[in-house]
Amino acid sequence: MEGGRMMMMIPGFFWLILLFDLLLRTSGNAEGDALSALKNSLSDPNKVLQSWDATLVTPCTWFHVTCSPDNSVTRVDLGNANLSGQLVAQLGQLPNLQYLELYSNNITGPIPEQLGNLTELVSLDLYLNNLSGPIPSSLGRLKKLRFLRLNNNSLSGEIPRSLTAVSSLQVLDLS
Repeated sequence: MEGGRMMMMIPGFFWLILLFDLLLRTSGNAEGDALSALKNSLSDPNKVLQSWDATLVTPCTWFHVTCSPDNSVTRVDLGNANLSGQLVAQLGQLPNLQYLELYSNNITGPIPEQLGNLTELVSLDLYLNNLSGPIPSSLGRLKKLRFLRLNNNSLSGEIPRSLTAVSSLQVLDLS
């Protein structure tokens, strides 16, 4: 009787594991969702974002994405990738991002205020695009920022005074 009961429990346990696996694969994670939102807002004629599969548990296997040993996104390298479209507010949901490299594309629209949430950011390279509007004052919250290159865009307005509080800044190019 004991062996029969055990045999009945195995299929239930197997189905529970399959269900858990399916839930993880379809729900993804917040960082994958944020990067998927970026992908969906961009035109990608060269298919550089082809590996960005939102159904995967983590974006750490995607090309142009680097992660820490604990599978947190630390780097997005999409410079000179012939991308066009707009940046998305969801980029501010990458809490351990250190490098956001989107230079030399054809990205338009404003710089999202939410990029000021990226408190681990060391380098923000958005130069050689067609970004417009003001430089968000929220970038002044990026206390680890060393490189801020926004040159060769169509930005307008004043340089935010909040940037003077970023004492780690080594390179600031707004030309």
